[in-house]
Amino acid sequence: MLQSTKKDVKSQLDNLALLTGQIEERRKYINTIESDVHTLTSEIASLQKQLNKLQRDLKDKKRKYETSVQYMYRNKSVQEKLMFIFSAENLSQTYRRMRYVQEYANFQRLQGMEIERKQKQIAAKKREVEQTKHAKQNLLKQGEVEKAKLEIQEKERQTLLADLQKKQKGIQSEIRKKKRSAEQLNAQIDRLIEIEIEKARKRAEEEARRKAAAEAAAKAAAAKKAERETTGGASRSKSTEKNESTKKVAPVEKFSLNNEDRQLSGSFERNRGILPVPITGPYVIVSHYGQYAVDGLRNVKLDNKGIDIKGKPGAQARAVFNGEVSAIFQYNGLNNILVRHGNYISVYCNLSSVSVSKGSKVNTRTVLGTIHTDSSGNTVLHFQLRKETAKLNPELWLGR
Repeated sequence: MLQSTKKDVKSQLDNLALLTGQIEERRKYINTIESDVHTLTSEIASLQKQLNKLQRDLKDKKRKYETSVQYMYRNKSVQEKLMFIFSAENLSQTYRRMRYVQEYANFQRLQGMEIERKQKQIAAKKREVEQTKHAKQNLLKQGEVEKAKLEIQEKERQTLLADLQKKQKGIQSEIRKKKRSAEQLNAQIDRLIEIEIEKARKRAEEEARRKAAAEAAAKAAAAKKAERETTGGASRSKSTEKNESTKKVAPVEKFSLNNEDRQLSGSFERNRGILPVPITGPYVIVSHYGQYAVDGLRNVKLDNKGIDIKGKPGAQARAVFNGEVSAIFQYNGLNNILVRHGNYISVYCNLSSVSVSKGSKVNTRTVLGTIHTDSSGNTVLHFQLRKETAKLNPELWLGR
């Protein structure tokens, strides 16, 4: 009976986390819809202004065209046009009157074409306004549907919370169990990251040592060449040897990163906020980073060093950036992977199988392994992000 109650509490807490995550995502989606509706409303107002201006322009051009047509009607006969041309006082005036008659005819033709063009512009703008209004109506309907779904989910959550409130003992027991498990997992991750940091320090020291040796050799060669070209080489040679001897025993400057690591770290930092989500397929974040109280449950606080992402059964973990697999270890019969990106490390936990090996070079979105699906059908990836030993909030780095 006790085992059944514990299992029931665990299942209910899992369902609560899933519902809470779905509600958060749906609220974000509704906010996005409302923002899009606001944008479309502004766009419709702008399009309507443009349409009104086009209609005013068309009205003005029609008025001018009507005036010119009336004038031409009054002077429509060929005889009147010829009389106007030949009644000129001289040849120059005759030529100018001929040009005037031609240009006026062209002006009328162009006015007609401009009116036709404006009418087409107005028709196109009206279609654009209608399409935008239609898009707005669709978004409003979609928003209402999402709000209805949200209301149902919130009712489900409240019912679940009311039931869980009666099982405080079981909840606290489950929370303590999860906390112990998380602490043991994090202790292993911390230990492996310390090893990685030490390796990086040694690589940097070795690179600095090689660089210092190369510089010393180059200076020694330059000094010997200078001695051969000048007198008093012997005394200078002793002085040079003494200086070189002093340089050899000087302590090597320590770097936390070598050049390759430094470049990779810089590249990783520039991708903050746009890294891909480390899971394939549809997903929902069911547990956030840091310490926080569970809304609706008394005395229930969670402390997550990363985030928990629930996907569909069969979902795979994927690398968030180029790097190298620095460690693969098992905990509770499941696989966990550390990928180093310079002095940044991403951690992927709860994998049933792995597709890479230690030392493998990976690219952004390289599949690392398949995420474990438990007996309740939960497929949850635990994901962490570190900068050396400092724990980071992964949600600030992922592009969603």
